[in-house]
Amino acid sequence: MTEGFRHAIAINADKCVGCVRCMTACPTRAIRVREGQARVLNHLCIDCGECIRFCPYNAIDSRTTSFSDMNAFKYKVAIPATVLYGQFGNAVMPNEILAALRRAGFDYVYELSTLCELHTGAFDEYLVQHPRPRPLISTTCPVVVRLIQRSYPSLVELLVPMEPPREVAAKILRSTLPSSLNLKPEEIGIIHITPCPAKIVSINDPLTMHRSNLDGAISIRDIFPPTLRALRQNERDAIMHHLFPETVISGLGIGWSLSGGETRGLRDHRTVAVSGVRDTIHVLDQVEAGLLKDLDFLECMVCPDGCVGGPLAVENRFVAKSRILRLINLAGEKSAHARPEDSIQFHKNFLSFQQPIPPAQPPLLDSDPVKAIQMAAQRDEISRRLPRKDCGACGAPDCRTLAEDIVRGWARFEDCPFMGKEAP
Repeated sequence: MTEGFRHAIAINADKCVGCVRCMTACPTRAIRVREGQARVLNHLCIDCGECIRFCPYNAIDSRTTSFSDMNAFKYKVAIPATVLYGQFGNAVMPNEILAALRRAGFDYVYELSTLCELHTGAFDEYLVQHPRPRPLISTTCPVVVRLIQRSYPSLVELLVPMEPPREVAAKILRSTLPSSLNLKPEEIGIIHITPCPAKIVSINDPLTMHRSNLDGAISIRDIFPPTLRALRQNERDAIMHHLFPETVISGLGIGWSLSGGETRGLRDHRTVAVSGVRDTIHVLDQVEAGLLKDLDFLECMVCPDGCVGGPLAVENRFVAKSRILRLINLAGEKSAHARPEDSIQFHKNFLSFQQPIPPAQPPLLDSDPVKAIQMAAQRDEISRRLPRKDCGACGAPDCRTLAEDIVRGWARFEDCPFMGKEAP
């Protein structure tokens, strides 16, 4: 399923009415509305899912792994994001959800919260060993990584070079399951259960490794119905006690599904957690301007309230957040693993990137530098003549973007309804 890069966002032409809601919500100006249809510019899209969140007509689909894709594997493993624990009722415990996933079609389910806690310890050790530069930025959210790579290339060096828990879990399973099951590696499918579309992109086109250890990502929306049906079955007790007899749930790890979850365990460092794509961009602007050097660690999540607010989740994020907080209180925030040196060894042996994240070059107006300068001057002149209402009626998110589209040949001056048919 990792057959080269593809974006997770797709416009459903049968449902799209060209209302421009997605276009105005897009933080990277990657959507245009032309001839009554929204269209995604792949070179600008970071798969944040804001368009999914704001579309009132459910006209934007997310390409994730399907159940039919899983049939290619003899043995199927699920690695659910801890946000899944907040999608069901207050009476449903994590172990019940893990057991239900197995009844829904998986042969094995990996509980991720303790691994998240180990990551917190590894972050702590990394911050001690690397006092400069500051602030270091978490790489857990793949949208933040791509946003920095494309829009803030000077900040790439601040990204903590550690793979996220989902990838590390898959790496551990890749190294142990084939021999224990007497199966070929390609016969084992390791699937992440995700609340956001960007995870499938990070699997299909990983920036920090040659090939992802994961085979795909199923959305919480897709896995929710069969899991709910499995939860309602009466046969759960025997399976639960035998399938997960020693499963330890980490309160610190479960907290990773909420904004501030990564920083909660970093008690001796100056940290800030921010969520929501607009606030994330605002804070990254400040980091780029050199205003936040007194911070040690910055956790950015583009979804509101963190992964619990992912566009592919099912439950209202406020309700889900309440359930996650309840589970944290039940599990407690004491460490679920005994020795702090575990995190140090864990960091050294499992987390490091295979390759650094390369800064992306901004899209040029033209490959010829002289022509690009001329086009930039033309863009600025057209932008000055436009009304600067940024209404979106032209099919571009703002007047300056329309001006750039015009010089690229993607739009016409008369697309602006306020300018009539006046020639540039």
